[in-house]
Amino acid sequence: MSETEVTRQGQRGIRPGSQAIPGSSKGRRWGKHRRAEQPMVPRAEFTSYYGKPVINAPVWAAPDIAGYLFLGGLAGASSLLGAGAQLTGRPSLARAAKAGAAGAGGLSLAALVHDLGRPARFLNMLRVVKVSSPMSIGSWLLSGYVPAAGVAAASALTGKVSRLGAAATVGAALLGPAVAAYTGVLISDTAVPAWHDGYREMPFVFAGSAATAAAGLGLLAAPPDQNAPARNLGLFGACLELAASHRMMSRIGMVAEPYHQGRSGAYMKAGEALTVLGAAGSLASGRNRVAGAISGAALLAASAATRWGIFHAGLASADDPKYTVIPQRERLRRRSPASGESS
Repeated sequence: MSETEVTRQGQRGIRPGSQAIPGSSKGRRWGKHRRAEQPMVPRAEFTSYYGKPVINAPVWAAPDIAGYLFLGGLAGASSLLGAGAQLTGRPSLARAAKAGAAGAGGLSLAALVHDLGRPARFLNMLRVVKVSSPMSIGSWLLSGYVPAAGVAAASALTGKVSRLGAAATVGAALLGPAVAAYTGVLISDTAVPAWHDGYREMPFVFAGSAATAAAGLGLLAAPPDQNAPARNLGLFGACLELAASHRMMSRIGMVAEPYHQGRSGAYMKAGEALTVLGAAGSLASGRNRVAGAISGAALLAASAATRWGIFHAGLASADDPKYTVIPQRERLRRRSPASGESS
């Protein structure tokens, strides 16, 4: 190295015999001994623009849409329970379930229309059938289900047009499971992290919650000697809901935090406790009318609390940008070794 070059390196703060390394605080020696690189820039931490949400939170109102989620599940499962009660010769349970299905279905549709602002917006959704859109399919399901449930209930309560009522009962029972579970698919089809990430289990959570609601209504309204199908449905629904919910929380990791915190956490804890209480009480109630009614009320309240909890958990996860960005980074990190990229 020439004397001029040595002088220039000394002016730049580089010792002769070493080479500068961009992004590090020290150079490294040529030869046997090398110094470890020391990054001068700290690892980037997650931030968002002034802490603002990354996605737009849903503008849905809790009384309308949370009520729509609960009432739709109650209606769909009640139609299935009413058809089963009619087939097994339990007229009181059949009447109660059919009336509950018609009332809940009508209120569910009214809540949806109220949230949309005017009925014309709901009718506009019936202009086409879009198989890839849960909202489009759900609108058509409700349009067919609500009239069928209404005719079935009217026939059961008045004792008239029995053949038409029987046909409507079958139609409502066939559509009932889809009506009870499709709202789980609907909210999972959004960008809301707590809803979208649970897309695998959410329909099963909703189906189980719907079954407990219908069972609760049956236990409240039917005499003890006819409510055996309601007790069985309540036990099935409680097991399905709790198992699917636990599986979902375990799988989605940190995105499940809103289900355990704040208002949504309180709703979810209440729903779980009431579900266990109602299912256990329905098994132990036997022919005790008061115990059956208490268990039925607990199951109804449990279903409502679960739907409200899921609704508010979604809003909370949309407001906090970390539930959107951090899981995306984790997914990219897991995929990068397989694609040959550095993590």
